[in-house]
Amino acid sequence: MTDLHYSPEVAEAKAAGKPIVALESTIITHGMPYPQNVETARQVEDDIRAEGAVPATIAVIEGRLHIGLTSDQLDALAQATDVLKLSRADFAVALATGRTGATTVAATMIAAHLAGIHVFATGGIGGVHKGAELSFDISADLQELALTPVTVVAAGPKAILDIPKTLEVLETNGVPVIAYGQDEIPAFWSRSSGLSAPLRLDSAAEIAAGQLARTAMGLAGGQLIANPIPAADEIPADVMAKAIDQANGEAEAQGVKGKAVTPFLLDRIFHITEGRSLVANIALVRNNARLAAAIAKEITARQA
Repeated sequence: MTDLHYSPEVAEAKAAGKPIVALESTIITHGMPYPQNVETARQVEDDIRAEGAVPATIAVIEGRLHIGLTSDQLDALAQATDVLKLSRADFAVALATGRTGATTVAATMIAAHLAGIHVFATGGIGGVHKGAELSFDISADLQELALTPVTVVAAGPKAILDIPKTLEVLETNGVPVIAYGQDEIPAFWSRSSGLSAPLRLDSAAEIAAGQLARTAMGLAGGQLIANPIPAADEIPADVMAKAIDQANGEAEAQGVKGKAVTPFLLDRIFHITEGRSLVANIALVRNNARLAAAIAKEITARQA
């Protein structure tokens, strides 16, 4: 069994049976520039606390799997260089070789499940990249959602992806894709994708009941909760489409591939939109954290 290193706050929460929300760390190391990354990480953690739950930011630091980071660890990670971007394939190797790595959606789900945490808040999930019919570039996040029983709250698939194909793969893998409070799948920076949601739920209580019902039925995997960015913070889909097309063109011209694609595209979109994408990204992550806290509270109440 992998040793888990709990922060004092998370250890206390587990002992007291309090609701806990997992948070990934690639958004800190690969998703935002410093110092916005650490400022956002702290805001998100505080949002979860304000909703009555406890945040657990997950990362591998020198081969040790941390469930919850102290303030000093958060600062150090936000400024670290040569940090691995960990998914299912390389997670164990990083632990075995003493490396430092930030967890993607897939790796965070694995760690959360090991720690007995049922809910995880992120920005957007990975998925099927455009041109995947030739490149086969499909995120391990999709398979993880089919395997690991954690409810993931995101603002939909990242808009840089092929969203229709991403939804098809999720359906094939039996993953419930649930839009929160609307009939359409959100597209990360935008509330609208033009695609109908397979499922819709309107309360944290319903979402919690859905995850517990899957567990009771013995069904593998979790749920993807597609939580739209607040209307005041969104960037219209047509505006984002132009920025995404430009960034994809630059990535193709420069031969960017594999794990480097998403960080490259997010950085280029940040510059193309003159920082608007980052402002929206922060807003949607905080919004997801608040909903995740409400779901965690409902699950904890039902398990009491």
